[in-house]
Amino acid sequence: MKKKILIIDDELSIRMLLENFLKKEYNVVTKNDGMEGLTWLEEGNIPDLIVADIQMPNLDGYDFIKNLRASGYFKHIPVIMLSGIESTSEKIKCLKLGADDYIVKPFNPEELSIRIELLISRKS
Repeated sequence: MKKKILIIDDELSIRMLLENFLKKEYNVVTKNDGMEGLTWLEEGNIPDLIVADIQMPNLDGYDFIKNLRASGYFKHIPVIMLSGIESTSEKIKCLKLGADDYIVKPFNPEELSIRIELLISRKS
């Protein structure tokens, strides 16, 4: 059975790129912002991994991960944060909040795919 990945990004181009790149290996679900992502999770969906952007409307990546890690149901789900900001302090902030990995945009989809694979295989 294919593993399920939730992609949360307000940029349609990024969602489409990731969905097209990852759909051969995974069931990919995409959401527009952190609020949509959280709502989808609260409806009883548990992905094997989440890729979330930091800068989004409604609920940004920081608040999304805070909500996720505070929840008994979702706190174990690996999260890779995507960011347009190349900054060590940003990376540290995300890791402290509970992100498992941090990738700066623009990124190589193949690198992201390998990082996803590693996180999922460690979890199982």
